[in-house]
Amino acid sequence: MSHADLHEGEEMKQDAFLPEDYTPAEDEPFMNDRQLEYFSRKLLAWKNDLLSDSKETIEGLQDGTRNIPDIADRASEETDRALELRTRDRQRKLVTKIDSALRRIQEGEYGYCEVTGDPISLKRLDARPIATMSLEAQERHERREKVHRDE
Repeated sequence: MSHADLHEGEEMKQDAFLPEDYTPAEDEPFMNDRQLEYFSRKLLAWKNDLLSDSKETIEGLQDGTRNIPDIADRASEETDRALELRTRDRQRKLVTKIDSALRRIQEGEYGYCEVTGDPISLKRLDARPIATMSLEAQERHERREKVHRDE
């Protein structure tokens, strides 16, 4: 293996290299390769968790179709099913939001508020990696929604 080959291999590896204890910091360039890699991995891990949860839910729902003679048991079973279906719906919506966040990473739009274009704080993105608005824009949006709801 020549020196040039080694160098090329290092460059490729560095692209995906992320220290175990890495957390995005305010003092590095916003949405640099490391931050994008960090959020990509975070989003993918979350998506995988949701998908494995929803697989278990589906299996549980299929098992739950047995005939239950007792009315109270059957009612409680149906309540459980309704809850599981709601949970699945929420998971499905989250997976869609995660996919669109991953797409924004690919397109170089991730981390910027879709309303103001300003960077979304790293703390907010770490807590909610699917955020599309800065906290200020989100709060303004929610206040406007509340006003319309109350009318």
